[in-house]
Amino acid sequence: MDHIVTVQDAVTAFADWIEPTNGELDAIEAEMPLILADVDLLDAQIITLDRLPNELDTRRIRRARNRVLSERRDLANRTAGVTLPMRGGAR
Repeated sequence: MDHIVTVQDAVTAFADWIEPTNGELDAIEAEMPLILADVDLLDAQIITLDRLPNELDTRRIRRARNRVLSERRDLANRTAGVTLPMRGGAR
């Protein structure tokens, strides 16, 4: 009988000591308004999956799309002047 053994990398990839860095957490926090806008758009679209959208649904989806576009624009404007550190010696 053969024993099933897990791959060590797959097991330790989710160890308690591996956590997001402060830079990664800052990036998530900076993108949070866009993430929430995307969630609102998905919610508005999910509501209309099993029925024809009425006027209120159409307005809700349109507002959610506009908010997503606005948040994308704002995020792009905030990060336009930010430069990332060079990795691997590439210049």
